Amino acid sequence: MESTVKKSYPVTGLSCASCAISVESILKAQKGIMNASVNYANSTAFVEYTPTIISAEQFKSAIQSVGYDLLIEDNETEQQEEIQHSQYQTLKRNTIWASVLALPVVVLGMFLMDIPYANYIMLVLTTPVLFWFGRSFFINAVNQAKHGQANMDTLVALSTGIAYLFSTFNTLVPEFWHSRGLHPQVYFEASSVVIAFILLGKVLEERAKGNTSSAIKKLMGLQPKTVFLINEGGQEIEIAISQVKQGDRLMVKPGDKIPVDGEIVSGSSFIDESTITGESLPVEKLQGDNVFAGTINQKGSFQFIAQKIGGETILAHIIKMVQQAQGSKPPVQKLVDKIAGIFVPIVMSISVFSFIIWMSIGGENALTHALLAMVTVLVIACPCALGLATPTAIMVGIGKGAEMGILIKDAESLELAHKVNAIILDKTGTITEGKPVVTDLQWNLSLSEQKEITPILYAIEMQSEHPLAEAVVAALKGSSVSQLKLDQFESITGKGVKALYKGVNYLVGNLKLMIDYQIAISSTDRQQIEAWQIEAKTVVCFATGDRVAAIIAIADQVKSTSAKAIDDLQRQGIDVYMLTGDNTQTAKAVATRVRLKNYRAEMLPTDKADFIISLQKQGKIVAMVGDGINDSHALAQADVSIAMGKGSDIAMDVAKMTIISSNLQLIAKAIKLSKLTVNTIHQNLFWAFIYNLIGIPIAAGILFPIWGFMLNPMIAGAAMAMSSVSVVSNSLRLKRKQV
Repeated sequence: MESTVKKSYPVTGLSCASCAISVESILKAQKGIMNASVNYANSTAFVEYTPTIISAEQFKSAIQSVGYDLLIEDNETEQQEEIQHSQYQTLKRNTIWASVLALPVVVLGMFLMDIPYANYIMLVLTTPVLFWFGRSFFINAVNQAKHGQANMDTLVALSTGIAYLFSTFNTLVPEFWHSRGLHPQVYFEASSVVIAFILLGKVLEERAKGNTSSAIKKLMGLQPKTVFLINEGGQEIEIAISQVKQGDRLMVKPGDKIPVDGEIVSGSSFIDESTITGESLPVEKLQGDNVFAGTINQKGSFQFIAQKIGGETILAHIIKMVQQAQGSKPPVQKLVDKIAGIFVPIVMSISVFSFIIWMSIGGENALTHALLAMVTVLVIACPCALGLATPTAIMVGIGKGAEMGILIKDAESLELAHKVNAIILDKTGTITEGKPVVTDLQWNLSLSEQKEITPILYAIEMQSEHPLAEAVVAALKGSSVSQLKLDQFESITGKGVKALYKGVNYLVGNLKLMIDYQIAISSTDRQQIEAWQIEAKTVVCFATGDRVAAIIAIADQVKSTSAKAIDDLQRQGIDVYMLTGDNTQTAKAVATRVRLKNYRAEMLPTDKADFIISLQKQGKIVAMVGDGINDSHALAQADVSIAMGKGSDIAMDVAKMTIISSNLQLIAKAIKLSKLTVNTIHQNLFWAFIYNLIGIPIAAGILFPIWGFMLNPMIAGAAMAMSSVSVVSNSLRLKRKQV
């Protein structure tokens, strides 16, 4: 099977939800495109295609043929921002001029109809409003018609165009009606005000839509434009970030943003990583520690070696994933797209039907009522509110998640997360830190003997490759131990190590190793070892000659946030399970500490996946939280998969959500964010549907036989514009809600 490319491309020229559907259907029809999704809210097309069959240039041409465009260059984001800014300024200018010219037309049409040449003055003022400041509606409508399609621009162009042509005919040839004993009606004010209102609605909508993507803009603003390079002569040179290469030595000063990912080689500091992890407290960074692009240096200065640059940095991956997620569609949007796709033809049919009905029953004012009803139906019905309902809420929700350190890969997982009623947690690296540390060190020697022998223990553990040895080395590092060279070193598989220094034998290992070498263990030491083992700690003995010099307890510490996080989830009525490959004793100890009743020990990766399947068969919506390669099978099986950000790349690739800081408390927040986002989508869809369900019949004149009320096209234009603005504004309320 040929490999495919998945990429997001900015789309220009989208004026409504129907436009997005048109572009999407054209993309899907191209041979070699496996899948395509177009998001009207952020004007982005997410395309999966086979590059050996079709190129980006080819599907760009297909899009251009229907009057839209695709930006496929490397600097597409900057290009899109420039184009959007230019379009916004043009839109604002057109709106101001259209409003300035429409105002006197309204005054003439409503209050000063009897002054000489009133109709001619209105004709002169209305013409530039429609065909210059509102020309985009007519151009887009013609482009759509060439391909047998219709969108919101078609509705606007038809409604205002019909009203304008009818009014122009009545102005230039009034005797046609006079000879029939009728007074010629004109609707210039309706045409001009509808254009002005819809342009104003678009300005407000564009401004609001810009706010929904503010999270991406914030993330993009985290990377500095220039960096300080330390050259071979040790001098600082300021260069553009685009010139940084892997292996370059860079200097970071207090208050600077870190430009790329790398490793500190000299100096130390505290770094604010809240932009990446969501954690507010600065993190201490020493020589050998990793730093990440977009984080902010606090007080100290340091130098580091650039390891990941450009699109390879953690920040770049986050930006890419957030962009893709904001462009993805949840299941509810697919239904809305289908409705929006047939909406315009249905509205056009209703407008024609209204015209025919009024011509049949309207009496002497039949034509006036018929024309008014047809124009008003076309004006008031707009699929934009429907098209914006879901994507704007998704964009704000995913952006808010990114700011909190919750990286959501797609809209479907965001929509589904609030339904989760069973959560499975891996132990190591999820509930626990995933890194063994020395918790206790008990010496059987005097202080002077300890001082003499500690460097030997340090040297032995430095040479050992066992993960537990790393914990001992880390614990002794701060003791200012001197480095010494051992005479002999031997690793004994499954038991520990043996070393020789200045004629004395030393052993570091488990109880089996001590027994093999007939090392006596005191009853006090045995009691302490048993107590530590009950606490699920691993015990290492350090022997010199024929006696135990020290016993060391090593454990994988439970994260400080784990117990509260599990309590929060259980309070929400969610069943929480811990699955681990560790032994039962350790599993029980950890479960007890975090107040967790449901746990399974000695589970293989396939056992975890099978356990998820068993819960799914019971009708549970299951979330799996893990951090290792061994969790990837279970993550793929779960309904909602969540990776802890400091885990393996494979787990993060498979998972649909990533908790960047590895703080379990953010899982409850992710579920709450899902609930808030889904509630906002439902509110938006409710108002969008209600608006059309109520608005279209009123526009068609259903209230006239009852109350003698016919909706004015001007009011319809204002209502249509405000429907889109209200939906986007409701989505923006998500930003201010507490999660």
